[in-house]
Amino acid sequence: MIFNWFRKREQLLLPNYFLAYQESIANTKKLPIEETRFVVFDTETTGFLRKKDRVLSIGAISLKDNIINVNASFEVYVKQKIFKAETVPIHGILKEGKFDKITELNALKLFLKYIGNSVLVGHHVNFDVQMMNEILKRNKLPKLLNKTVDTALLYKKSKHTIYQNEEKHYSLDNLCDELNISKSDRHTASGDAYITAIAFLKILSRLNKKGDLKFRDLLA
Repeated sequence: MIFNWFRKREQLLLPNYFLAYQESIANTKKLPIEETRFVVFDTETTGFLRKKDRVLSIGAISLKDNIINVNASFEVYVKQKIFKAETVPIHGILKEGKFDKITELNALKLFLKYIGNSVLVGHHVNFDVQMMNEILKRNKLPKLLNKTVDTALLYKKSKHTIYQNEEKHYSLDNLCDELNISKSDRHTASGDAYITAIAFLKILSRLNKKGDLKFRDLLA
């Protein structure tokens, strides 16, 4: 009883945009892979320290039934006080530059609305999810609730057992080389999301040669 009271009180304190997101997750139906909406996303950050670094940009693109919806992609640049000049050569985002930037909170609201109850896909997706969870935490909100798929792990599954090396770290560049994917627009959030979406579709094709691939087979 006490637990339920605290839970209801917590729900009352959550903003409407997060409640709408929670509701979309709660109403998620179990669908076959071809009917599932996947959102492939990537973040560009000031570094790899989850607690200390910050998200500079978020790029995402949706796909369903093996079709990438390029006309409904997502891209935002985020204003941050924390900034590391040494990372600029990698992502090309200046503290004061040509990109229109929005607050972290506004970026979060737009991102939650875009993803809804979709399955999130990313290359080493846990890092990007953790960075988004830190934004949620700074705004006193619960963590992301979506199911996730990691293309790095999925690629390992797609390789023949004889050649599979569980210890190998597959970078996105590795996947581009091995799957013959162009690296144009690499190291931008939107560019990496698009590249990862292509890799995801190619890996799905490999895994589904017998036509019996199930959604549970995609999950880590």
